[in-house]
Amino acid sequence: MPMSDYVRSLRSKIGHQLLLMPSVTMIVRDDEGRVLLVKNADTNLWLPPGGGIEPDESPRDAAIREMQEETGLLVEPVRTIGVYGGPEYRVMYPNGDVVSYVTTVLECRVVSGEMAPDHEETLDVRYFSEAELHSMQTLPWTRTVLADAFNQSKKSRKEET
Repeated sequence: MPMSDYVRSLRSKIGHQLLLMPSVTMIVRDDEGRVLLVKNADTNLWLPPGGGIEPDESPRDAAIREMQEETGLLVEPVRTIGVYGGPEYRVMYPNGDVVSYVTTVLECRVVSGEMAPDHEETLDVRYFSEAELHSMQTLPWTRTVLADAFNQSKKSRKEET
C-alpha cells in the first residue's frame, strides 16, 4: 500500500510505533443492493474501498479521491453510516508499521467512471450480495461495517414503505 508523504514524514520520526490515523471507508451499492468491494493487494482479502485522510482534507474529499484511485469510479458521498475505531481497526503492516485507524464510513453513489482495479492497492473490484459476504474470509472490522451498512439499508427501505 503506498504511503503518503505526510505519513512517510511521521514514520521518519517515530519509526514503526503506533500511529493513530483518520481514514474513510466507502459503501457503494449497485441497483441490486450489492456492495462494492476491492481485493486488497496487501492482504488478498475483499474490503470496502478506503484509505487515509490527508492533512487539511475533508473525509468527503478523501472518499472521492480514494474511490477514484482504487476503483476508477467517481462518487458522491450521500450520507454517513458511522464512525468506527477500536482494537479491531489496528493493523500491523508487513514492514512492522502499526496503525490504529479511526474510519468515517460514507455511503456513496457512483457519478461516473469505469470500474477497474488500480493494480497497486487493489487487485480486483466487484459487487457482492449480503449472502455472498457470509461465506467470505475477511477482517472483523469489515464484517462490522458491512453489517451496519446492510442493516441501515434495510431500515431505510422499511421507512420508505
